Amino acid sequence: MATDTTRGEIQEKVVKIKRCAAVVKGGRRFSFAAMVVVGDGKGKVGWGYGKANEVPPSVEKAVKDGTRRMIEVPLEGGTIPHTVKGRYGAAKVILVPASPGTGVIAGGSVRAVCEAAGIHDILTKSFGSNNPVNLVKATINALENLRSRQEIFRLRGVEI
Repeated sequence: MATDTTRGEIQEKVVKIKRCAAVVKGGRRFSFAAMVVVGDGKGKVGWGYGKANEVPPSVEKAVKDGTRRMIEVPLEGGTIPHTVKGRYGAAKVILVPASPGTGVIAGGSVRAVCEAAGIHDILTKSFGSNNPVNLVKATINALENLRSRQEIFRLRGVEI
């Protein structure tokens, strides 16, 4: 379902578009909410949510929101440094580093986040809820919990 476009250096992938109906005197008035994952493909990724009366403005608002709240992801080559678990609501995600050439083994919404972050080789498994919005948030939560080797050494006070 994720559609992919690139603006300058930032990739955007539309994960979910929801249609909401408000019943008014003349009938139903529809509005749209878009969930977008944005990333530079070099270790920065974020998600955004936007609402508007049409689809294109809602996607634009979501992209703007996503670029505002991007996080830095430590990468080792084309994969992540270690196995990590993420959780949001009932959605749980496990991300496992993979050897070069494996590719991104993930479902739609988790794949969107990994590809936007610039991860080329990873194994993932999602548990619990399969709600794309919560899976994106759980994946971002997992990527926030990643620590590079140098950062762990620095936190422990170990000389390299």
